[in-house]
Amino acid sequence: MVVDATDPVALASFWADLLGWDLEEEDGFAGATGKGTVRRLEFVPTTEKKTTKNWMHFDLSSASVDDQRDTVRRAIELGASKIDVGQGTDATHSVLADPEGNEFCVLEPENNFVDRTGRLGSLTCDGSVAVGHFWSSVLGWPLVWDRDDETAIRSPEGTGPFITFGPPVVPKRTKNRLHIDVAGYAGDDQGAEVQRIESLGARRVDIGQGDVPWIVLADPDGNEFCVLTSRD
Repeated sequence: MVVDATDPVALASFWADLLGWDLEEEDGFAGATGKGTVRRLEFVPTTEKKTTKNWMHFDLSSASVDDQRDTVRRAIELGASKIDVGQGTDATHSVLADPEGNEFCVLEPENNFVDRTGRLGSLTCDGSVAVGHFWSSVLGWPLVWDRDDETAIRSPEGTGPFITFGPPVVPKRTKNRLHIDVAGYAGDDQGAEVQRIESLGARRVDIGQGDVPWIVLADPDGNEFCVLTSRD
């Protein structure tokens, strides 16, 4: 996962502290690194300020009501703030914004669509049913939910965060501040992987990336993502 940030080091520090992950920084870039299926958040510099609600946000899990309360308190101590995105007064989850305004939720312990083995429980996306099926095919992650206009996928091992897609889908006005990076395994051909993903419904987009070694695509809902060169 990659997050645009006006201050990458400060934002990476916030998320590393909140998740209990390690902070890494180099030449203006920064990362929060943990263990498991999703084990790194990459924070990259941007001059663009956040102006609209994100299409993607993180949901944090809780072991108990007290744990949920403590996580909210800790997040605020680190620089988060409580916000209202229309969740209503009877909501059992807490909605916050990180120091750069990115929304995230601290969920109640009974929530069924978060990983309870780590603090990062899920990546939740505004999205159509079609885009849920698209990402299931791209990642090779099976659908674990597909009803009522909502889909969810999870790694084949049944571990790590869920990725969920569902309404409401607000109009997309700007480049997403959060996006997914996809990389093939060692020996995979990047061009062939791009062709495979395009055959599933993606298209190439220009976001001003210039001459870079990765390929920028958009999924069927218009979410930008990158296809990197193969991993070691």
